[in-house]
Amino acid sequence: MTKYMKPYAGWIALGIGCSAAEAVFELLIPLVMSDIVDVGIATGDQSYILRKGILMVVMAMVSLCFGLGAAACSATAGMGFGANLRAAEYDHIQDYAFSNIEKFSTASLVTRLTNDVNNMQMTLMFGMRLLVRAPVMLVCALFLSIRISRQLSNVFLVALPLLAVAVGLILSKASPMFRAMQEKTDALNLVVQEDLTGIRVVKSFVREDHEREKFAKRNLDLKSNAQRAFGMVVINMPIMMLIVYGTIIAVMWFGGQMVYAGTLEAGKLITYFTYITQIMISLMMVSMIFMMMTRSIACARRIREVLEERPAIDNDRAVTDTDENGNAVPAEVKDGSIDFDHVSFKYDPQSPEWILRDVNLHIRSGQTVGILGGTGSAKTTLVSLIPRLYEATEGTVSVGGRPVADYTMEHLRDQVSVVLQKNTLFSGTIRENLLWGDPNATDEQLWAACRSACADEFLERMPDGLDTDLGQGGVNVSGGQKQRLCIARAILKRPKVLILDDSTSAVDTATDAKIRAAFSSELKDTTKLIIAQRVASVCEADLILVMDGGHIVAQGTHAELMKNSEIYREVYESQQEGVSIDG
Repeated sequence: MTKYMKPYAGWIALGIGCSAAEAVFELLIPLVMSDIVDVGIATGDQSYILRKGILMVVMAMVSLCFGLGAAACSATAGMGFGANLRAAEYDHIQDYAFSNIEKFSTASLVTRLTNDVNNMQMTLMFGMRLLVRAPVMLVCALFLSIRISRQLSNVFLVALPLLAVAVGLILSKASPMFRAMQEKTDALNLVVQEDLTGIRVVKSFVREDHEREKFAKRNLDLKSNAQRAFGMVVINMPIMMLIVYGTIIAVMWFGGQMVYAGTLEAGKLITYFTYITQIMISLMMVSMIFMMMTRSIACARRIREVLEERPAIDNDRAVTDTDENGNAVPAEVKDGSIDFDHVSFKYDPQSPEWILRDVNLHIRSGQTVGILGGTGSAKTTLVSLIPRLYEATEGTVSVGGRPVADYTMEHLRDQVSVVLQKNTLFSGTIRENLLWGDPNATDEQLWAACRSACADEFLERMPDGLDTDLGQGGVNVSGGQKQRLCIARAILKRPKVLILDDSTSAVDTATDAKIRAAFSSELKDTTKLIIAQRVASVCEADLILVMDGGHIVAQGTHAELMKNSEIYREVYESQQEGVSIDG
């Protein structure tokens, strides 16, 4: 964590200095007040009282200025540290593979980026002030009080050990409670995220009451855990106040007797009371910051888990080529050819179940390949290995004649465009979403891509056209319109490989045919892999793969498969019967 504080080391040092100076000036004020009582009032010297009074005011103003400086420095350092930590965590998450994200859950990662980081930055902000101010005041006030009366200071021999034991016991109990509280926060955020993301499903199935109950249970769990954790912390205050007031009563009792006996001056006793208060306040501040640190330590562990998680897929095996000037450059994808050489895959290395098993496949650059298969036949898994969304467990996947691991993920994924089953659009305008495909695309290029994806049909009816606001997640367009926009976005990349994962399922047959025709004419050199449920969507493909149980059980053209594949023939005939019935 210290490296994220490093850019603000100067602010931290300045803040510590200001906090220490503020505490010192506050501690000197009671000594001046003691002189006013014991000298000025005792002798009736009004000019002495006035001079000392002005000195107290000046010292108070100086202390105030140092306090303001300490507050400004701590705010700058704390917020800056939080911003650096949040940015580092977010950047690291961007390098995660799907398996890394699944390990933490999205809700937990959001909590660690927001709630946990906020706790860390607040601890630094208050810690800069309290962890400096409190020890300085404690040590200096203790030294000055002993200097006033060594005999009276024996009271601290009882009070300080009692405080230390009480704080230690409370901290030992509170620490595991705070970690559990953060986990309960994760669980609550998960429910909220799922409900808000799937609100249409919740309402369509009339499951509002069920989701309310689920939320209420998670909310109650968090409340109960937080009450226990903070209840343990709150106990600290009455215990400390009991010890503080007990100490003040003892000093009153013994100090009053000393004043009566003439062994201690009244002004010194008043100053002593001030120092007792400052000592006890310092101890309370120290215990409070320890409580904050107990919670922040739990947060720091969770943040460290994210930062120390090694991405399952990285660029460690990427190789370099040499350009015309002899300089080393990252390997480039030369064409859209794809090869699977004895490829097997499973999500968990410890799992006995293979998702893909011994897949061998060669696809020439520019071919159109259709992929058919039932649910769970691993169609999506197969194409996910091409852009390295997942890593093959065994065997080699190659693109452009080279293993995919030879490329940096940036160069590989820049040439492999994917339209996933779940179409995702982001808040903003249609133009902003399309520019993900090519940030430098002109309006002409944007409209050309939309025409290829048959998105121009509805865009031309919208008053703002490309500048239409989509709302969060593209709620202002239908499922079919969203699919077509996602296809247009992928086309704008002009990739060497285009993967369509059942991405025309929400469009009608005529529109599906238009999109495929546009691919054939405008993306001739692009290798196109089309996962579909309808045979009609792939029957004109150069190569059709039939998958079942993680294996390619048949491959060939439509005519070849009608002759040689019983599975393909049954699917085709059943769909044709459905068409006849509909007719």
